[in-house]
Amino acid sequence: MVSFVGAGPGDVDLITVKGRKLLGEADVVIYAGSLVSNEHLKFCKEGAKFYNSASMTLEEVIEVIERAEKDNLKVVRLHTGDPTIYGAIREQMDILDIKGISYEVVPGVSSFTAACASIKREFTLPNVSQTVILTRIEGRTPVPEEEDLEFLAKYKASMAIFLSVQEIDRVVEKLVKGYGTDNIPVAIVYKATWEDEKIIFGTLKDIEEKVKKENINKMAQILVGNFIEGEYDRSKLYDPSFTHKFRSGAK
Repeated sequence: MVSFVGAGPGDVDLITVKGRKLLGEADVVIYAGSLVSNEHLKFCKEGAKFYNSASMTLEEVIEVIERAEKDNLKVVRLHTGDPTIYGAIREQMDILDIKGISYEVVPGVSSFTAACASIKREFTLPNVSQTVILTRIEGRTPVPEEEDLEFLAKYKASMAIFLSVQEIDRVVEKLVKGYGTDNIPVAIVYKATWEDEKIIFGTLKDIEEKVKKENINKMAQILVGNFIEGEYDRSKLYDPSFTHKFRSGAK
């Protein structure tokens, strides 16, 4: 049995209870060493075998899983954040399906929600945005033309941009064109929830300069939108004049 487990964004205590339990039971752990804290491995049982997938190919990962399966061993494939977001797990699962190896996917705290928590904001504010766009700029991995940042920015939704801070100049250029202004709030969260987390606030007008000054070129979330700063309406959920099945309204 293979368990794809989300390790969370950085802080080892942000793994789920289920994920920690599976990690403690695993005979074999294949972990994304370039992004997952080694502190997670301290919760593994004595004798567990570790493989750092940062230096492995897809074929090598599957080979380790196959050997473990033949020996009836429990495998945890430990991914950073939530494995369903930029986790490259589909290609692994498809091969496991072909080989008849059973697996499960255990969700984790994503870096985009961790980053928003770190800046103490809420993505979905009444009369500001009720939509969150998760995306990235094209790099070695292409992005469909209709998902270009310039096009997405026109929706004025809250945005969390992954894997793109190294291209902050291009990110800003595309967003300014899409929004039609450079007066849009931006927050850069470097290594959200890690001990060396760093937060930078700005706007599309000055964020590029601030990011380059701090020499941030990896492991950062780019949060964009008016949910970061500005006015918003009160939520109907706790409005005394708004009734629902659990509250009859103002007395």
